[in-house]
Amino acid sequence: MNAFTLSELFDGRFGAAHAWTIGLCALFVLVTLAITLRARSTTKGAVDFYAGGRGFSSTQNGLALTGDYLSAASFLGIAGMIALQGYDGFLYSIGFLVAWLLVLPMAQLMRNTGRFTMADLPAFRMRRMRVRMACTVSTVTVCVFYLVAQMVGAGALASVLMGLHDGGTFLGMDADQARTAAIVLVGVLMIVYVVCGGMKAATWLQIVKAVLLLAATGLLTVMVLALFSFDPRALLSEAAEASGQGRAFLEPGLRFGVEVPGEAARTFFNKMDLISLGLALVLGTVALPHILMRFYTVPDGRAARSSVNRTIVMVGAFYLMTLALGFGAAALVGAERIMSLDPSGNSAVPMLAEELGRLAAGPVGGAVLLALISAVALATILAVIASLTLASSTSIAHDLFGHILMWGRPRESQEVSVARFAACLVGAVSIALAVQAQEQNVAFLVGLAFAIAAAANLPVIVLTLFWRRFNTRGVEWGIYGGLSATLLLMLFSPVVSGKTHPVTGENLSVLPAGIDIQFFPMENPALVAVPLGFAFAVIGSLLSPERNNARFTELRVRSLTGWGVDRG
Repeated sequence: MNAFTLSELFDGRFGAAHAWTIGLCALFVLVTLAITLRARSTTKGAVDFYAGGRGFSSTQNGLALTGDYLSAASFLGIAGMIALQGYDGFLYSIGFLVAWLLVLPMAQLMRNTGRFTMADLPAFRMRRMRVRMACTVSTVTVCVFYLVAQMVGAGALASVLMGLHDGGTFLGMDADQARTAAIVLVGVLMIVYVVCGGMKAATWLQIVKAVLLLAATGLLTVMVLALFSFDPRALLSEAAEASGQGRAFLEPGLRFGVEVPGEAARTFFNKMDLISLGLALVLGTVALPHILMRFYTVPDGRAARSSVNRTIVMVGAFYLMTLALGFGAAALVGAERIMSLDPSGNSAVPMLAEELGRLAAGPVGGAVLLALISAVALATILAVIASLTLASSTSIAHDLFGHILMWGRPRESQEVSVARFAACLVGAVSIALAVQAQEQNVAFLVGLAFAIAAAANLPVIVLTLFWRRFNTRGVEWGIYGGLSATLLLMLFSPVVSGKTHPVTGENLSVLPAGIDIQFFPMENPALVAVPLGFAFAVIGSLLSPERNNARFTELRVRSLTGWGVDRG
């Protein structure tokens, strides 16, 4: 009997895969809703809603950080890139992992100096209202970009997994309708998790997701290696041969830093683009709002540092396993089949799971393993967007409402109510944007979110902690300057307009082919935007007469000891 392809499993002729997928996804949703209702009963005030009562252990927070960080882009996207581009696909994994070496020394300092949001750090030293407004703008911008990308990914994943990409129907819905329904459903679940359970629900959701993701990835890795007698060399050789690229598949240059014969300038900018991407991934991680919030859910700075140590181990193990998944998909499924289903490569892991299950236990095994991976992918998306929504709603309620509109004297019940309303608002806006953008290639939004965090947030964090001369104007110039520079450079980059396929001439940009406003030659702006963010922050500080030497000294003591942090 011939092997079923992923599309054959989901085109309506085989109901088992549909049943398993829907059943496992429904089970996950029910379990997480039960966790959310349990968390709601123990969420009483702002500390519970924003920081989970600060009662999570370093191991629990390490799992939650792992869940926060490993998005669908990590689970599906990186393995797919490795399957299609080989060595170059793994460069993403390296960037994502190396980033945590920067997070490690920052975790304890951040926990010791803040209460709920990034704005708590600079606001301790400076004019609070202006600083908190700038931090809120940056936080919400980063979170919304990231949210839209994740939700569009949820819609695309639903379309592929239900076999609707090639004209089929599911429950009377075509591909477009199914994508929209998936986006709305995921958005509604996201709102429920945050509104009802706050940080406690989001943390347990991340823990469950991290355990499922690591377990599923580990299972697929063992099954792949077992087929090659646990000999990585045999796996790499087979993957290189099946790719059609030969040894080039295992060497750099297929996707990043491509050398263009006769075009020295283009070759140079290709290599700079690779450096820029790495800079965004490494520097952006420590300044992502939903990652920063995790440091405040543990009792003290030492626990925050310990949780990052545990995260590094788990994230490192995961990214090593993506090698086996990516090269396994290249060897066992093949680039041609992967690209026929999804040119971006996001279908590589589901197709690999189906193939491994079929080889192990026939068609039923393929359906079950495929359904398991589908459920894990759903868990991955739901967990990440819940944390992003919580981060943005917390900033709106704590910084904008609590400290600006209420002059720092709100009742806790008021602030938590506003946070819940803000979660609904952010969720509704994200759903609307994702539905409108579902036909676009929004993969660049993830890189853009990292670049904004690196260019706008990181300068403020670093200079607040380590530069005595830093002041309110420096914060504003750093955030607004870094944010504006990143957005403008991306607007005039090949991602938005002017990029075509060198062979087919196909338009590869967001805007239609007839529009070309490109003048910035790189696809990721971090290499230029991050230095600009730091420069704006430094220049703004030097142009202001404000001094806060005493507060800086107190902040330094607090960052090293944690003394008095939870009192305001």
